[in-house]
Amino acid sequence: MATTGRRAPDGRLLAVAAAYAVVQLCYAVAHMDLGWDETVYLSQVDPRHPAAFFSAPRSRGVSFLVAPVVAVTPSVPVLRVVLVLLSSAALYAAFRVWDPLVGRVRVALAALLFATLWITVLSGPEVMPNLWIALSAVAAVGWFLRTRGDGRRRALAGLTATLAAAALFRAPDAVWLALPLLAVCAAAPEWRRPGTVAAVLGGLALGGVQWAVEAYVRFGGIGNRLSLSSGTEGGMGAHLGAGLRAAYRSLNGPQLCRPCHIAGPSPTHALWWLLLPVLVVAACAVGRREERAVTLLPIACAVALAVPYVLLLDYSAPRFLLPVYALLSLPVAGLVVRVARGRRAVTGVVCVVLAAHGAVQLKELRLNTADARDTTVRYRRAAQELGRLGVRAPCLVTGPRAQPIAYEAGCASAETMGNNRSTTVRGIVDAASTMPVAILYDPRDPYVPAYARAWRVHGLPGTDWAVYVSVR
Repeated sequence: MATTGRRAPDGRLLAVAAAYAVVQLCYAVAHMDLGWDETVYLSQVDPRHPAAFFSAPRSRGVSFLVAPVVAVTPSVPVLRVVLVLLSSAALYAAFRVWDPLVGRVRVALAALLFATLWITVLSGPEVMPNLWIALSAVAAVGWFLRTRGDGRRRALAGLTATLAAAALFRAPDAVWLALPLLAVCAAAPEWRRPGTVAAVLGGLALGGVQWAVEAYVRFGGIGNRLSLSSGTEGGMGAHLGAGLRAAYRSLNGPQLCRPCHIAGPSPTHALWWLLLPVLVVAACAVGRREERAVTLLPIACAVALAVPYVLLLDYSAPRFLLPVYALLSLPVAGLVVRVARGRRAVTGVVCVVLAAHGAVQLKELRLNTADARDTTVRYRRAAQELGRLGVRAPCLVTGPRAQPIAYEAGCASAETMGNNRSTTVRGIVDAASTMPVAILYDPRDPYVPAYARAWRVHGLPGTDWAVYVSVR
């Protein structure tokens, strides 16, 4: 298996990456306004806005990724376009690592299978970490497999760098990704080399050092940060049935299903997901003996990355399983190529199936971008109304949905309860003596803090919310 030498760019894979960029620009970028989690990540590096509370489960990799853009411009469209270009280039780079391992046709097909999922397209221009973890995982597993061949030094460097990237984007996920790699190092003589183990552990350490330092500085240590993360996630534990049901129900949205009591997707729009385990098993069955590693290792890493999201949580979001889909696209592509090779009729059927699958994903993409746009438009309307009411920087917003609305309004945000608790009632009252303070609330909820009952109350046109504004 040759892994050395520079090869010419892969035209098929380049075409997939270019098409991925075009689809993002045509559909995903249409919902231009910023989502809740995006404002949290952006506020950490945006010099024009106060930083929002950064909870224990989060990692700062995606904030670092967008920092150069927001340092130059506050334009959200510019940010979206830059992320489209970066995600498309990263898709190409991650899957091209597999070129010497499985060949260009399989690599391009795997990238196509992953890139045509609606959640992959929607995630490309978003300031969210999951897609970047997925692409880092694809590259890391490919580099790991290439460490047994020629060009070992380059493969070790690639493995270290991509695992470090995964840890920077989400440290716990990088640990789950590394577990099967370390198991292979222990069990397989061809990978049982000190350099390979050092590359895996070094990548985790290099990417995770910031997360670990922050754990001690802000959360009282790594153990305490993990405990706080579990609490924020609703108590990570043995939610065997609930997590899998939530993942299925949220397959086609909403983007966060918590609590996840919605009905499941229609069978026609979930068929690919239900068939995925069958296709993976079939890929293992028909794979050649000499290709066992390139088939089984991405599957093992995909299973490991799925564990915390389908077994340890009782809610879900479609983006959580992006790394799983990315890794499983490789053995599934191998199965399709093997079955269709030299059979025109089978190739034709495969093309029809892929076209139908693409049509389903495009429909879901349109529905979810419209839903995201409707939500974020309400955030912007609320922020504009706050400005009309005199809530301008420096200012403070609290209550449900405070963070995204505060970011749009240029205010700080704070909560006195819940997962994002960052202040006290006394802190809110003290702030009201020096700056405008707004308390968002749902008119259907009769509870209003005692200290705000003398404040002015206003409806927020174009939303279902109202606000109490401090009187100064």
